[in-house]
Amino acid sequence: RVPVLILFFFQHALNSGIRRYHVAPVLCQRAKVAMSHFEPNEYINYEKLEKNINIVRKRLDRPLTLSEKIVYGHLDDPAKQEIERGKTYLRLRPDRVAMQDATAQMAMLQFISSGLPKVAVPSTIHCDHLIEAQSGGEKDLRRAKDINQEVYNFLATAGAKYGVGFWKPGSGIIHQIILENYSYPGVMLIGTDSHTPNGGGLGGICIGVGGADAVDVMAGIPWELKCPKVIGVKLTGKLSGWSSPKDVILKVAGILTVKGGTGAIIEYHGPGVDSISCTGMATICNMGAEIGATTSVFPYNARMKKYLGKTGRADIAALADEFQQHLVPDAGCQYDQVIEINLSELKPHINGPFTPDLAHPVSDIGAVAEKEGWPVDIRVGLIGSCTNSSYEDMGRSAAVAKQALAHGLKCKSKFTITPGSEQIRATIERDGYAQILRDVGGLVLANACGPCIGQWDRKDIKKGEKNTIVTSYNRNFTGRNDANPETHAFVTSPEIVTALSIAGTLKFNPETDYLTGADGKKFKLEAPDADELPKLEFDPGQDTYQYPPKDGSGQHVDVSPTSQRLQLLEPFDKWDGKDLEDMLILIKVKGKCTTDHISAAGPWLKFRGHLDNISNNLLIGAINIENGKANSVRNALTQEFGPVPDTARYYKKMGVKWAVIGDENYGEGSSREHAALEPRHLGGRVIITKSFARIHETNLKKQGLLPLTFADPADYNKIHPVDKLSIVGLADFAPGKPLKCIIKHPNGSQETILLNHTFNESQIEWFQAGSALNRMKELQQKSS
Repeated sequence: RVPVLILFFFQHALNSGIRRYHVAPVLCQRAKVAMSHFEPNEYINYEKLEKNINIVRKRLDRPLTLSEKIVYGHLDDPAKQEIERGKTYLRLRPDRVAMQDATAQMAMLQFISSGLPKVAVPSTIHCDHLIEAQSGGEKDLRRAKDINQEVYNFLATAGAKYGVGFWKPGSGIIHQIILENYSYPGVMLIGTDSHTPNGGGLGGICIGVGGADAVDVMAGIPWELKCPKVIGVKLTGKLSGWSSPKDVILKVAGILTVKGGTGAIIEYHGPGVDSISCTGMATICNMGAEIGATTSVFPYNARMKKYLGKTGRADIAALADEFQQHLVPDAGCQYDQVIEINLSELKPHINGPFTPDLAHPVSDIGAVAEKEGWPVDIRVGLIGSCTNSSYEDMGRSAAVAKQALAHGLKCKSKFTITPGSEQIRATIERDGYAQILRDVGGLVLANACGPCIGQWDRKDIKKGEKNTIVTSYNRNFTGRNDANPETHAFVTSPEIVTALSIAGTLKFNPETDYLTGADGKKFKLEAPDADELPKLEFDPGQDTYQYPPKDGSGQHVDVSPTSQRLQLLEPFDKWDGKDLEDMLILIKVKGKCTTDHISAAGPWLKFRGHLDNISNNLLIGAINIENGKANSVRNALTQEFGPVPDTARYYKKMGVKWAVIGDENYGEGSSREHAALEPRHLGGRVIITKSFARIHETNLKKQGLLPLTFADPADYNKIHPVDKLSIVGLADFAPGKPLKCIIKHPNGSQETILLNHTFNESQIEWFQAGSALNRMKELQQKSS
């Protein structure tokens, strides 16, 4: 028995909210272990995970992948759930929810609409998206707090009222905070940001979703996910030299492309895994979002145990050791596809421009850029972001910068640094990395997303000026970082960004090329070497966390009816029971259409809590196939060309339903459900494409829209912007049963095509009720 005095001290320490508290492993084996320091009464339940896994293994009678163990280990009903990879829908019970401030606004507004008094699972809000990069960390943070005061107050008070933890502005980027405090081996976490899979670096199944999905989990309703396929990536060899974890995912992106992981979990395994740090594994999982993967995950190992210990969670590591057999794949498990990468042969990569899957070895990029007419002079190098802002990343970049300084050189390009969290910022300041990066010419920005999400008040170029930037970020879609469509953005590792920024050109290969020092002598940069974790403990920096009160019922959440930033939601209209007839086509999209095209970020982030205002950016980045222009579509009622949102509002005013026609992988990119809320708000009913990105397709269903795909992709060419469409057969709408689309051409002729869908029975009910939230309210009323 553990002495009563020790148990008392253990519980007291957890309840007091100490940020860094170590518990002896022998104690954790005999006591409950909290999910995090911030929720001392919410415990890890490996026993339930084990029980569910054993039930499913007996039913399936085969070895399980790690992905299957964690996913099936969170089934609502493991004994009866139908399980078929790539086909059936699973009902799951995630352990927790995380929301960033741009998406949390709409998520919390939807939760308020649900009428529930408190969240059912541990949940957090992280203020990282609304801080614009301009002058540097402190100034930018002060300005953001002033500009966004109304939104931050809403999120803080909503968090307090409904039991949600609140990470204040300046805390850091959501995914770094999760890795430091909330992710653990075997956890199932859903987050309202597409890069939530970052937590897979610590052995968790962490999945990006829209706010309506988060509301389901916060409401205590089983969350539905199409049973993922599993793509295995076997790693052999060992990383060395200039090669980094970033190069693993840049290589995988080149192999699978931006849609090759759709509907699948990427599971890394093999002997090469142990050569990668925990934060390096997180980098790889983070950018798995760029290949459309449901999420990515690594097996529990000593590198994760070391990271857990350094971040004050040795108790979790000790518990994970006890249950390790459930935190690694079974021998002999089968993957749907296997990719093998020899890390010893992997060369540094740089991907882009305009898409994250256009992979090039760094050694080739200069010649490729000259051949393609891309600018080779680098205007800005940017390191950090949720993908690459760990202590190790900053250390390797500082190691490169230190060599340049020793030879009297500074960056030829502008250079910025974004720490991933307040803990990282404080620690790199203490250990001298930040000063080295400043000395080489860098500007340290706030602990936030900044330029990665388009929050960049860029002054060194004019819009429309052709230029090149290199970043350690994850996305490089057209206009993503600075709203300039002529900015050629390339994605690579932080150390390669630093080396290229010192040289100032894409034509520099640090593995082979020389620089000329201030003394006129040539020298070659050595491959960087840095500690994966600080020798001392992490410096936690300022305490930026707000605990929710035990009872928030008396808390007031203020949303002004005249606010331009926040707007309470009105329920969407219920399906009238009829077929959708004679719909106009708002736009037929040509080529790539990401969520950035459908609902732009950057300056529009300030309207994420106001559905009507943000709807003014609907599809303004999409290219209209009729005229090859963005934000210019024909109004079928007036025959005049005008902006997409204005045309949609006109149709809504006239009571006319409309549809959108899209190409491949429609909705690629972020989790922003505004890309689904906006067309629904402005009168849209159907989105027909060749294929959808996973998160966006789910978001559309949640808001009562019909995401449909051409049974024959060639039928995309049969529909013209001037046609009218009717979707027939909705009275018999059923899982697996195609719907018919009647195309009415202006000359009076008609043709019928088949449209497929992935709706299951409960998702059909969402459509019939008008939205998933409407359906939730119906079920609540019935139960009460």
